[in-house]
Amino acid sequence: MSIKLSKELRRKLIAAIKSYFLENHDEEIGDLKAGFLLDFFMKKLAPPIYNQAIKDAQAYFQQKVEDLDGACYAPEEQR
Repeated sequence: MSIKLSKELRRKLIAAIKSYFLENHDEEIGDLKAGFLLDFFMKKLAPPIYNQAIKDAQAYFQQKVEDLDGACYAPEEQR
């Protein structure tokens, strides 16, 4: 699976990487170098983070489904 970024989001992330290097390493890097670093992050780091987010969402919804009986059950009148 390949995670695709919009051009606008990619531009913002490259700017964030450049800002990080300037603020934390006193080093100015260009768009190309920041873009390569973003590509590396997207290839190596994004998939496991994405997969964990999916697992977390599945666990959350599974818990909500299990709670449906308690949340939606209306006791019937006894005669």
